[in-house]
Amino acid sequence: MLIIFSRMKTSDFDYELPLERIAQTAVEPRDHSRLMVLSRKDGTMEHRHFYEVGDYLRPGDVLVCNDSRVIPARLLGRKVGGGAEVELLLLRRLERGVWEALARPGRRLKAGTKVELGEASTIEAQIIEKKEAGTVIVSFPDEEALTKAGAVPLPPYIHTPLTNPERYQTVYAQEKGSVAAPTAGLHFTPELMNSLRGQGVRFVFVTLHLGLDSFRPVQVDDPAEHVIHKEYGEITPEVARQLNQAKAGGRRVICVGTSTVRMLEYAARGDEGGVKPFTGWVDLFIRPGHRFKMVDALITNFHLPRSTLLMLVSAFAGRELILQAYREAMNLDYRFYSFGDAMLII
Repeated sequence: MLIIFSRMKTSDFDYELPLERIAQTAVEPRDHSRLMVLSRKDGTMEHRHFYEVGDYLRPGDVLVCNDSRVIPARLLGRKVGGGAEVELLLLRRLERGVWEALARPGRRLKAGTKVELGEASTIEAQIIEKKEAGTVIVSFPDEEALTKAGAVPLPPYIHTPLTNPERYQTVYAQEKGSVAAPTAGLHFTPELMNSLRGQGVRFVFVTLHLGLDSFRPVQVDDPAEHVIHKEYGEITPEVARQLNQAKAGGRRVICVGTSTVRMLEYAARGDEGGVKPFTGWVDLFIRPGHRFKMVDALITNFHLPRSTLLMLVSAFAGRELILQAYREAMNLDYRFYSFGDAMLII
């Protein structure tokens, strides 16, 4: 018998979303967003609110959160001498004072171009290299001044101005470095976290600084040809020890957000078993066919079509089940993307 295997295509992860389903503002309080609970075992879907997430958690469960903090990575200014307006979106720090960034207008910013940034043009930066991926390498003589000159960047699908920049940060954000928030964590409040701790749930924190792939669709037809951006992360020895103890004891490891999934699965590569302490660059692209070593359940948001994040949750729960859940969410008026509602996949 001849068996023909079809190759996975980016279009397999496409869906139509009405614009009115894209959340433009966040729900208040944070934990009053809606929560879809999706069972991988039998495909059932329950509809709750996020403050009820504890009904699905057990004593001893370990919730893994990303404590990265969004930096004011959007910088506006003008070319020195020419006066043309320039916009930079910092993506990742290569070394002190040197960043990779998206630039507008990218065609006009050649190597050697100097730009003045900030309302008072207080920062002078220089383009030192143009990359094939459409980004530039920028040198800043005064990196500390960036925090005053920049603004917190919102994803391109959010058009409502952000009146309170802290609303695009998790309540546990600590380590500066992301250009996009780990949005699954936006639903937690200090009160909810204390309540979950009271029922025996443990929280541990890893760091992964999010970059461009958080809101960029895959552009190639074959996902295997997509080059994912590197992101800098850290898992401390103590956190690795707690995670390995949980797995050895049969307790669930539940990731809050796709970024923590990438961090844990990257640190669990190899045949030794378990998570290893890690500090460095992460470029793991998780798509269907990935064998998960650490993750038992996942709290996440509803993701963009054709995105690496949608491919990741499809790898975890199955593409057909995820797309079915998305259709159900649209029928029931769930709110999508960064400021949208949440999903618990168990």
